[in-house]
Amino acid sequence: MNGPLWGARARDWAEVQEGQFAAAFHAVLAHAKVGPGTRHLDAGCGAGMAATLSASLGATVAGLDASEALLEIARERTPGRDFRQGDLEALPWDTDSFDLVTGFNSFQYAGDAGQAVREAGRVTRPGGTIVIMTWGEPAGMEAAGHVAALKPLLPPPPGACGPFALSEEAALRGFAEAGGLTPVEVIDVDTPWHYPDLETALRGLASSGVAAKAADHSGEDALVAAMTEFLTPFRKPDGSIGFSAPARYLVATV
Repeated sequence: MNGPLWGARARDWAEVQEGQFAAAFHAVLAHAKVGPGTRHLDAGCGAGMAATLSASLGATVAGLDASEALLEIARERTPGRDFRQGDLEALPWDTDSFDLVTGFNSFQYAGDAGQAVREAGRVTRPGGTIVIMTWGEPAGMEAAGHVAALKPLLPPPPGACGPFALSEEAALRGFAEAGGLTPVEVIDVDTPWHYPDLETALRGLASSGVAAKAADHSGEDALVAAMTEFLTPFRKPDGSIGFSAPARYLVATV
């Protein structure tokens, strides 16, 4: 289900929106001390930006995503690496294959989020590191407004976790523990979103799987109108747009 949604506007995601999370990618890779010899799996790798950054540090990288369209871009960015299409609940790698497994805003969207975390633990070597990144707490977060703007355009939720389901620290720690992991620490990182103009901002915000679902359900015009209304207060005199979007990540071990 997620593959076609997130792949619907793969180039827009790769060129505009994925980079809005770059600060978090850099922070996690630095914290994990990624370097030559690190075996790194990015679970839910999208267009491969985090994997590309990891490879530039010398890591041996692999990635999995539900969207073949996003994986095509990941392979373009980092040729010769092990990018596979599949489900987070059944990772196609052997037990103890990786030193580091990252899930950047991905685990909570799995059909069975608990199984996804258990699979991440299975493919991580004993003593290895797993990082689960999610949104920061929504209270006071400017970017939370775009989630609120999308909500009326979406069909009734089927019961899956929402974007802020793991934002509260206790919930995030409990999620990791339920998946058999040992939480070590929770770290917040500012990931400000910035766009040079309204057109680019609309491209970025419309490229997510959630936005694609909203467009399918309520129409493209409704999506553009809702996103424009959300973005307007953040426009600066030069026409650029920027607002806060903090992320939170949990570092755990097997």
